[in-house]
Amino acid sequence: MRGRNVLLFPLPLALFLAALAQGQPPVTYQVAATKNIAVPMRDGISLATDVYRPSRNGVLTPAKFPTLLVRTPYDRSGYEGYLAATFVPHGYVLVIQSIRGRYGSAGRWRFFRDDPADGYDTAAWIASQPWSDGSIGTLGGSYEGGTQYALALTNAPALKAMVPLVAASNPGLFGVRYQGAFEMRLFSWLFSVGNPVDDSSYPSYFPGDPATQMALAAAAADYRQYVLDLPFRAGTTPLRMAPEYDSTLAEFLSHGDYDDFWKNIGIDVVSHAGEVKDVPTLHISGWYDSWSTDVANLNYPILAKSKKSAQRLLMGPWTHAGSTHSSFSGEAEFGPDARVPLEDLELAWMDRWLKGVENGADAGSPVRIFVMGGGDGHKTSEGRVFAGGHWRSENEWPLRRAVMTPYFLRENGVLSAQKPGKESPEQIQFDPRNPVPSIGGNISSQRGLMEAGAYDQRCRPEVVGCADRRRLSARRDVLTFQTPPLEHDMEVTGPLVVKLWASSSAPDTDFTAKLVDVYPPNKDFPDGIEFNIADGIVRGRYHDSLEKAALMVPGQVYQFQVVLNPTSLLVPRGHRIRVDISSSNFPRFDVNPNTGEALNQNRRTDVALNTVFHDAAHPSHIDLPLIPAP
Repeated sequence: MRGRNVLLFPLPLALFLAALAQGQPPVTYQVAATKNIAVPMRDGISLATDVYRPSRNGVLTPAKFPTLLVRTPYDRSGYEGYLAATFVPHGYVLVIQSIRGRYGSAGRWRFFRDDPADGYDTAAWIASQPWSDGSIGTLGGSYEGGTQYALALTNAPALKAMVPLVAASNPGLFGVRYQGAFEMRLFSWLFSVGNPVDDSSYPSYFPGDPATQMALAAAAADYRQYVLDLPFRAGTTPLRMAPEYDSTLAEFLSHGDYDDFWKNIGIDVVSHAGEVKDVPTLHISGWYDSWSTDVANLNYPILAKSKKSAQRLLMGPWTHAGSTHSSFSGEAEFGPDARVPLEDLELAWMDRWLKGVENGADAGSPVRIFVMGGGDGHKTSEGRVFAGGHWRSENEWPLRRAVMTPYFLRENGVLSAQKPGKESPEQIQFDPRNPVPSIGGNISSQRGLMEAGAYDQRCRPEVVGCADRRRLSARRDVLTFQTPPLEHDMEVTGPLVVKLWASSSAPDTDFTAKLVDVYPPNKDFPDGIEFNIADGIVRGRYHDSLEKAALMVPGQVYQFQVVLNPTSLLVPRGHRIRVDISSSNFPRFDVNPNTGEALNQNRRTDVALNTVFHDAAHPSHIDLPLIPAP
C-alpha cells in the first residue's frame, strides 16, 4: 500500500493538507459494531466495551488489524460517527470502553485510581483477540488523555503509540490543585459535565432509581449556587446521591499538599516518568487549554528527554473544548490557519507507528507552535478581535534561544526591564466576600460559570461576580504594572513565572498574577482591548513547599513563585505588556478565606491586608522568555 506523504510538523497548513491528499490510500472497509461487551478485569469487575471492526459487504474481515483504544468516562455512543467512521475504513479496529463505574461499566468510579490496572487488563484482552495484530494505539482528550497515561504507566502489553490530547495529568500540581489552590472547574465537572444524568439519553446510570436521577439532574442544573456557597461539605447537596462524586469533591477540596495522595493517583507523569512506557507520543494542547502547563512544561520536556521513541509537541491557540478545529479562543480570532485537521494528524501518527507507513510523521522538527498575535485588532464579522498569528516549527520546548528577561514591578504602575531602587511597597485589601472575577483564562467544564480563552478584561453582567462594567484594573484590590507602548515588536514564547515578594496580615492568603496584552485604541475598539494571555495563583501556606503546608507569619516577607500558563505571543509595536497582581481569581480558583483554617473547613472569613514589595532588596518581577529578533 502506498504511504501518505505526511510531514507532520514542518509544513504550513495549506501544504500540509495538500500532502495529505497526495497518495491517500483508498478506503477499503466498512464498519461493523459489536456493543456492550463485558470485558473482565482482574478483580472480577466487567467494563462495558464497544468494538468496531473492518468489514466488507456486511461480513467481518478475518484479517488481523492494529487496534485503537479509547477509555472514556463519557457516553460511548458519541464515538461511532466520529472515530469509527474515521479509522475503521482505513484498516483499524476501534475499541471504546467506559471506565469503571460509568455508563454500564460495573464497580465504583474513583478519579483515575483504577485506570492503570483496568487499562492494563484491557490491553491484555485486546492483544488476545483473534482480530488483533498485537499492536495498540491510544486516542482521546482530557480525561481520556489521562487514561492513556494511566495505561502507559503500567508498561501495558501491545501499546505502541499514543496521542494524548489536552490530557489530564499531574493534577496535584496543575489541573485540580494549582500551586495549592483548587481549580473550580473540577467542581462543575463533578456536578454537571461528568455527571451522566446530565445526559437524559442515558437514564440507566443509576438503574431503577428515578429519585436519584432526578436529584442529580437538579444538582447539575443548579450547581452554580453551590459554587457560590463554599466551603463544600459532603452530604449537604444532592451530590450525596452519588457518593463517589460527593466524597471525591470534598477530598480534592481538602487536600492541597502535593504528596503521595496526588503522586500516586494514577496519572502523575512528573513523579513516575521512568515508568511511562517508551512509545511514540504526539502531545497536543492549546495556549488556553486547562492542561497546557502539564502538557507543554511538564510532560513533553520530561518524556522527550528521557525516552528514545519519537515525542512530538503541537501547541495551538486553542481552548480545552475548542482544540484544533477552532480558529478563535474567546474574543480573539487568530485566522483560518489556526485550525488543524486532528483526525488526519491522528491517522498519520498511527499509520506510521502501528502500520510502519513511511509517511513522514516522524520527520522534521519535533515541536510545532502557533505564535499568537501580530494582527491589526479590527473587529471581525463575528464580533471578535483579530489577533492574528502563524505556525512555526521548533527543535525543542522550552526554546533554547529564548532569553529569560526580568520585567520588574515598579512604582507608579510601571513594568520595566530596569531594576528597582528604593521604592515603597503597595498594599491591597483582599476581602474573600468580594473576589476578583474570572474573565477568560485556561479553564474547562465551565458550563456557564466562566468562559475560556482570551477576553477583554472588562466586567459585564454575565460574568460571575461582576456588578458593573468596569475594567478589572479599576478595582482597588488589583495592582497593575505596564510598559509604555512598545517601540518594537516583542515575542514572548515559553514558560512564564512571576517572582513576587509579599507579606500578609493573615496566616494564609493567595497571590495571583496575570499577563495582559493591552491593545491601543482603534476605530472598532476606541477604548482599546485588554486581553488576558496567561494567569496563575499560589496559596500562601505553600510558600516553602508544595508538598507540605506551613502557615505564614503575619507581616513576614516571603518570596512566592506564581507559575502562569505557557504562551507564544507576538506583541506588536504600540501595544503594552501588563502584569496584574491580586489575591483572587474566582471562580477559576477557590477563594482563600484568609483564616488559616484547614482547607475547605473554614467557618468564617477575614479581610487580609496584603503587601507587595518591589524594591532593590525585593525585586518582584515577571520572567519573560523573549525571542531575539531575526
